[in-house]
This record gives sequence, structure tokens and C-alpha cells, in this order.
Amino acid sequence: MTDFNDIGLPKPLLRALREIDFSAATPVQAACLPAILDGRDVIAQARTGSGKTAAFALGMLARLDADRIALQGLVLCPTRELADQVAKDIRRLAMFIPNVKVLTLTGGTPIRPQLSSLGHEPHIVVGTPGRLLDLAHRDALRLGGVRMLVLDEADRMLDMGFLDAMRDVASRVSAKRQTLLFSATLPDDIRAISRDFQKDPLAVNVVADDAETIEQVFIEAEPARKPDIINRLLRHHRPASAVVFCNQKATVDDMALALRTKGHAALALHGDLDQRDREQVLVQFSNGSATVLVASDVAARGLDISELEMVINADIATDPETHVHRIGRTGRAGRVGRAVTLVDPRRKGRAQQVEEQLGAPLRWEDAPREEGAAPAGPPNVTLAIDGGKTDKLRAGDILGALTKDAGIPGQAVGSIDIFPTRSYVALAAAQADRAVKKLRDSRIKNRRFRIRKLHW
Repeated sequence: MTDFNDIGLPKPLLRALREIDFSAATPVQAACLPAILDGRDVIAQARTGSGKTAAFALGMLARLDADRIALQGLVLCPTRELADQVAKDIRRLAMFIPNVKVLTLTGGTPIRPQLSSLGHEPHIVVGTPGRLLDLAHRDALRLGGVRMLVLDEADRMLDMGFLDAMRDVASRVSAKRQTLLFSATLPDDIRAISRDFQKDPLAVNVVADDAETIEQVFIEAEPARKPDIINRLLRHHRPASAVVFCNQKATVDDMALALRTKGHAALALHGDLDQRDREQVLVQFSNGSATVLVASDVAARGLDISELEMVINADIATDPETHVHRIGRTGRAGRVGRAVTLVDPRRKGRAQQVEEQLGAPLRWEDAPREEGAAPAGPPNVTLAIDGGKTDKLRAGDILGALTKDAGIPGQAVGSIDIFPTRSYVALAAAQADRAVKKLRDSRIKNRRFRIRKLHW
């Protein structure tokens, strides 16, 4: 393990790392950070949960001139969810660097507030290619002074058809920039982008050791039996959190409904949800208010759960690299994770491709025969408050209203997430009803807000 103190990070970043209890660098951070701090381009193959966000965020913040009010860092992400998570992580690492402005610019949200925010130039922008390009075309986002360009999850941006937008955005950034490319997979198209965008990049690959911390099992299953098998798997293993992947977004809702019918706290995440609903689902799952997330691949990009115990592939992925990326969401930070893949007999060829990719025989098992005990409910409940950043609400305001005015014990309050017009707070399930009643009878910052419990 590499200590962050040995990498050469500035003191404010080391202090932030201590504050959030990050003492040792992950393999991708240890491999990338020295080169990033030296100003070198990097191309890294690393899965979600490997610590890649902190790798480029620490490098970007270390090289940032916070006294110069100008856009210096730009991060491109494939989805709104990932952009929000990356921006949140950067802000957290920058907590002891005064006045650093990090702005999130993504599609699917009104552009007018983003135009207004750009009136005060940020230091760092995190966004999706389409919206960034739209703002650049309007001359609202000027990219000429960007020192560091990051392409995060480049393979997914390519899959989503963002290649031309990526090229257009990159063409507007100085040729003297530093370019970092992170991708779960490195197909030929990604290597071609690297050749076009980067100069003599350091190549880093930290995927090879993933399988050592993940117990993989394959089960042959006819499609009609899959909901029942997944119910049995969840009851047998009883994970605190699990993601169920489906290949088609049309089947995501059906699977989530089937699992809820069996008593599981299951939510659905797919591309047809509007932005607010997507945010709400991710918040509930991330803060422990639901135990199962049924998702399509694209929708699950940006999902950041540090201790995901189990991944279940309701459908085997269409290609081996997607399979590896899916299962890589469990078994993080040295913990042992479990991945179970259900294989339609007509899709056995895909399992053979995965076997070739892994270079070892697959472990095949029968589905659990017994249904097992009823699912335990999630430990938390999420309260939604119809007020947010535009109402000048802060986490401290909500925490104070809960602990001081409503008398809720501080240890019963979990994460607080604040969005432009809505806020979410996780509470221990036993305290939720009391909190709702008390808050409805009181005020937050001398105002009354609509407050309700969210259900799964």
C-alpha cells in the first residue's frame, strides 16, 4: 500500500484525505498520481470503485491555481449521475482549498441557470459532452485556458455516440493541456482517441487483480425463472446492498416490481426516468433506504456505492468487457464481493466468451432450492424536502432542524443530499415518522417546506 504522504500532495489535500479517512492510495492512484503531478498524460484502464476519480481529482486540485479565477480543469463524463458524483468528490477533496468553484454542467436540466452560473467563472467544470458543447457554441463556456482535460469512462461516452462532441470539445482546449483518459475497457476505438488526444501517455492497467476479490458464480436459467431465482439468491445471501443488471431497460421495471412483490426493497433505474426521479433513486439506494437496485448498464454509470456486497446479472452481458465492468462494482478496496450471473441456455456462447476473457473455467452452480427467510427491511428511510440550493438550504440547516427542533438523535441522521429545488435526508427507519411529524410542525430557516417519506 502506498501512503498519500509519499506521493507529494499539497498539505490541504493531505488534510482533506485525513478528514475523509483515506490513508493509503489505491493501486490506480499510486500508479497515476506521480505522473499526473509531473504534468504527464495518462491513459488508465480502471473499473468503477478503483479510486480513479480521486486519482484525477487530486492531480487536478494539486496543479490548480486557486487564486486565479479562471477555468483550469475540465472533466467529461457520459451521464448526469456520474458528473454529479465526480463534482461532489472533487468538492470534498477541495474542502481545505479556499474559494474553489466546481460547476456541474449536464443535459436534461434547464440551461438558463447554468448560463447564469457561468457569469462567475469556475475553476473546474464537470459535465456531459453535449451540454458542454452547447454552452461552448453559445460562447458562454470558454475552454481556451483549460490546463487539464479528463475523459472519464471514455468507453461509455463512445458507446453513447459522443465521439464527435468529445473531439469538438477537445479542439477548443489548448494543445498544451494535460489529458487524462480513464476507461473500464480499452478497445481499439479508445486507443485511437488516445492517439489523437494525448501525447506520450503513461499506460496504467489495474483491472487484472479484480477477480481475486470477487466470487463469481454462473447459473443456467430460463428467462421465466429469473425473478424467482433472484429472489431466492437475495434471501439466501441477504446482502445489505445489491445491484441487478438487465440488458434491456424495458425489463428493468418488471424485474423491480417482481422483487418488490416478494418483499425486497427494490428500485428501478433506467434511461426513461426523468432527472429528478433518477436522482431520487440513486439517493435512496446510496443512503441505505433501499437494498436492491435493478438497472440497465448506461443508467448505472456513476453509481458510487463503497460497500456493494453483491451483483446479480439477470442477463449475461453482451460482451466480456461489460461483464467485467459490471461485476467490478463489488469487491472494492480489497473486500470480497459476490457476483452471480444468470445465463439463458440460448446465450451460453456469451458465457464461453467470458471464460476466455478470464482465462479460467467458470464456476457453475444450481439455483438455491429454498426460498429462505423474508427479506429484512432497509435500515434507513429517505425524507424528501421540497427546497434546495435555490432556497439557500444547507445541510447544517436541515441537521439543526432535525436534532435541535425535532429532537432526533444525531446518530439517527444519515447523509444529506441537496439539489437545486429538492433535498433528501436519510434517517434511521425507526425515527422517520417522528421526524416527518415534527418537521411539518416547525420551520427550516424560518420557512415551511413540504416534507414526505419516500417509498420503494
